[in-house]
Amino acid sequence: MKSRRVADSRIGARIRVCLALTSTLILLNPTPAHAASTLAQVQAQVRALQEDAAAAAEQAQQAQVEFNKLSKQLASVQQQAAQQSGNLDSLKKTLGAIAADQYKSGGMSQSMELLFSSDPKLYLAAAGSLESITKKKSLQLRKYAVAKQRLTATSLTVNDKISLAAKAKARYVAQLASANAKLQQAQTILDKLSKAERERLAALVNGQEDADQKASAALAASANLGSGRGASALRFAIKQIGDRYVFGAAGPTLWDCSGLTMRAFGAAGVSLPHSAASQMSRGKKISFASLKPGDLVFFNHGGNSYVSHVGIYLGGGRMVHAPHTGARVKVTDFGTSFGRLRFAGGRRI
Repeated sequence: MKSRRVADSRIGARIRVCLALTSTLILLNPTPAHAASTLAQVQAQVRALQEDAAAAAEQAQQAQVEFNKLSKQLASVQQQAAQQSGNLDSLKKTLGAIAADQYKSGGMSQSMELLFSSDPKLYLAAAGSLESITKKKSLQLRKYAVAKQRLTATSLTVNDKISLAAKAKARYVAQLASANAKLQQAQTILDKLSKAERERLAALVNGQEDADQKASAALAASANLGSGRGASALRFAIKQIGDRYVFGAAGPTLWDCSGLTMRAFGAAGVSLPHSAASQMSRGKKISFASLKPGDLVFFNHGGNSYVSHVGIYLGGGRMVHAPHTGARVKVTDFGTSFGRLRFAGGRRI
């Protein structure tokens, strides 16, 4: 009886050792299903960061558009200021000649001294009390005063445009840095994977993109595109299906979202800025229920009110767009939202 208990004890011990070894092996070598789940989680994290990067990059594009616009305005107002300064110098020389004549004929009058005072209120007051100056000379004085006021106002505008342009440039730099930082975070996550895991994940992503490209081409081929500028733009965008996304790119084989729509409508004879937010100010506002093929569709990112994505409506609740880093131009279903993007409105160009 005792020998039997000893034997049972030895068998139990062996079972416990086997179970322990089995548990260890399971932990060290997860099942394929567990590994796939982990890679899927990594893929979701990376995609979220890529989407954040695309949103930040689109804000950088808007800042760049604002900077370019302000730079043109600044150049124009600076040219205006230079012309006004020349006019003022000419008038000042005329008034200088008047002052010289006045001095030769009896000395500088008090009103002329006030004229050349640094206090603008004094020389404006002098304009109404120059008893010794003829009507023609008074007219020259008034022209001088008006020209000086205009130059002062223009100079203030120049300074204002310089300040706004500098702020727009700073926003561009900051948003571009934010976009690159998001992509670096994504790369850091990928770098933590083993080489074999990175290869499996790359194969997974490429497989999905290949499938999306094939499905997108089929959907586009069966769509009723209609006619007009929007239809022409849509046909251009469809031809780019399969091209890679790169922020800041506007063709011919690399695109970001607003770069694609800009070139698409450019091919249709319509000039659009390279910015989703700026493009949303063009054309006629269209509700979700009234969308037609060729309309631009805009989205907010992550609940933010800032417009950060744009595509071209294909019909049937689908759009052609350039999504984010790591993805290709494709056809995507959407409703009042898709993923973390929320529909912000449509525009008919």
